[in-house]
Amino acid sequence: MGKLLNAIAVMLAVAGPATAQTVTRFQPSHDELVARYKRAAGMDSLTKDAVFKYTVDAKWLPGGKAFWYCNVLKDRKEYIYIDAVKGTRRPATAADTLQTPPVASRERNFRPQQLISPDKKWEAYLEKGNVFVKPVAGGAPVQFTTNGSNEQPYGRLTWSPDSKYLAGYAIQPVKDSAIYYILTSVPGTMRGQLRSQPYKQPGDPFTTYTLFLFNLEQQKAVKVNAEPINFLQAPELHWRKGNARYFTYEKADRGHQRFRVMEVDAQTAEAKAVVDEKTNTFIYASTLFTAYPEGSNVLLRTSEKDGWKHIYLVDLVTGKEQRVTKGSWVVRSVDSIDAVKKQIWFQASGMQPGEDPYNLHYYRIGFDGKGLTPLTPETGNHEIVFSPDRTYYTDNYSQVNVPPVTKLKRSADGKEISILEQADISQYQLSGARAPEVFVAKARDGVTDIYGIVSRPSDYDPTKKYPVLENIYAGPHSSFVPKTFTPYSEMQSLAELGFIVVMIDGMGTANRSKAFHDVCWQNLADAGLPDRILWIKALAKKYAYVDDERVGIYGTSAGGQNTVSALLFHPEFYKAGVSACGCHDNRVDKQWWNEQWMGYPVGKHYDEQSNVTNASKLQGNLLLIVGEYDTNVPPESTYRVADALIKANKDFDFLAVPGMGHSDGGPYGRMKKRDFFVKHLMGVEPPARNNGELPAGAELGRERWTFR
Repeated sequence: MGKLLNAIAVMLAVAGPATAQTVTRFQPSHDELVARYKRAAGMDSLTKDAVFKYTVDAKWLPGGKAFWYCNVLKDRKEYIYIDAVKGTRRPATAADTLQTPPVASRERNFRPQQLISPDKKWEAYLEKGNVFVKPVAGGAPVQFTTNGSNEQPYGRLTWSPDSKYLAGYAIQPVKDSAIYYILTSVPGTMRGQLRSQPYKQPGDPFTTYTLFLFNLEQQKAVKVNAEPINFLQAPELHWRKGNARYFTYEKADRGHQRFRVMEVDAQTAEAKAVVDEKTNTFIYASTLFTAYPEGSNVLLRTSEKDGWKHIYLVDLVTGKEQRVTKGSWVVRSVDSIDAVKKQIWFQASGMQPGEDPYNLHYYRIGFDGKGLTPLTPETGNHEIVFSPDRTYYTDNYSQVNVPPVTKLKRSADGKEISILEQADISQYQLSGARAPEVFVAKARDGVTDIYGIVSRPSDYDPTKKYPVLENIYAGPHSSFVPKTFTPYSEMQSLAELGFIVVMIDGMGTANRSKAFHDVCWQNLADAGLPDRILWIKALAKKYAYVDDERVGIYGTSAGGQNTVSALLFHPEFYKAGVSACGCHDNRVDKQWWNEQWMGYPVGKHYDEQSNVTNASKLQGNLLLIVGEYDTNVPPESTYRVADALIKANKDFDFLAVPGMGHSDGGPYGRMKKRDFFVKHLMGVEPPARNNGELPAGAELGRERWTFR
């Protein structure tokens, strides 16, 4: 504690060679801190909607050769007309805007599906859970099954293209157990209100689907010689073009360690694997892309089997697979497929040398892996929107501290036609706020670059040493440090109180190599914390005003879990934490997310990494926040941590917000968070709001974080 309370003399190293200066601990008085709260509130107001010409929402006119858009400026709007062919611009007129085709209604008249065969001769239907087929022209129906029931029916029927076969499933449904909530403050009631919802937790059973074929010529049902589908939903069937004897379907095994594309011979009811991919860790099901281009017998799919996520093409007739993309970079998603030109339009990151490997760029490539065309070569994180006929596209790109530019480009070759807009930040600059700095340091392996951002007080004094707050969200399903222009956020609002606020993507998060991601496997308690600690220490080594002996951490949802894990497993570094609606025990949270990373079956590693199990290890200061109506992560996840802390005789703070769902506690929770860190990392009493020391709402930084 002596190091925390005494002034520390160090060398200042802001940029380049250091100059000798005395750096003392930032330690405001109570009155100075109240003034900083008011200043932060003013900054919140000044920066709101203070960046103009941020992007372009193109309204394309009939013919696809021109469009108009609207710029919302400080005190007016301006309308711009663009000739896409010439790349010229002029003020848009009322006549221009009236040419825009109206948006079609999304309403549909849904009718019960009539399972009429492709040749229009047969109609399939279910009666009391059994399969029947009757002639459309009239006549006696054929009953294919007799063992179905309303409780365990057959269903999901589909016809073969030649109308010779009907495929379907014998279904053994599973009803998910419920989780419960009590709403304590429902208007108009004097009693707590009980609510519930079905909720599948890790280890819970799934509905089972057993595949059957119904042969019209033989008028009999045959069970396909294949494993039942006992994980996720019944898969879609893809019948072979030109030979309806065969079809394929996709099967992911529970535990996420095996993915197959199965081919069924309808004539023999035998099944075999066309694609069979296995891994010792996990196959990320939610981002697994598969497509069956119209009029072909090929499958386009993504895989990380070589250590990076790439696109592969599979000939479904021969089973031969070939690469489409390759390299030490990541395919992030596939936008569209042109089956006629045999081209794939996709997003990727990490291909541009010397650039932040998370920045999104857009590309086009042929099915044969040739003709790779970059559509967004400029440095930055890109988002493109195509014209209706895909002849042109608008490209908006920026970096976290570099304002956006929007260009009009030609799809055929990616050629720039014109610059549409460059963001106007002049009003924002008047506020005195500063965008975050990008900082890079080495991971625990000493080789891998870890990327993050740093927000400082806009009036920071390099001769003062400021405590650190880490905004954490280490969910393995993505990466979370913002890459687009972020002029202001809750991080900056917290920084204005006198903190250095950071956000980092450590090992175990996605959108890098498979090895980088695999760190999370059955290891969610890790949360990339060893990388994060090294990153903050490297930041403090470079900048003497960063106090890595006073470090706090906060997060919501997965970030709430990560926050408590940081305090429990790294108490030597993290001294205070604010955890909101955390999934503290992966057995309590939702099945699909937790089994994806922690695996199946549920083993002792679930218990060993639980914040509930390890609650007695708490040394630092902790504030738990939970909404009583959280339908995402059950509230009992947080209550179980509280219970374990009480039983371990640990001191902690607790805030339950009546009626609130899955969030960081809302404005009140954010207020309590900043007060908590001010008290425990600065040693200063926060403003006395009940006595009117701070106007209501004068400390509520804007929320910026990610739900899952």
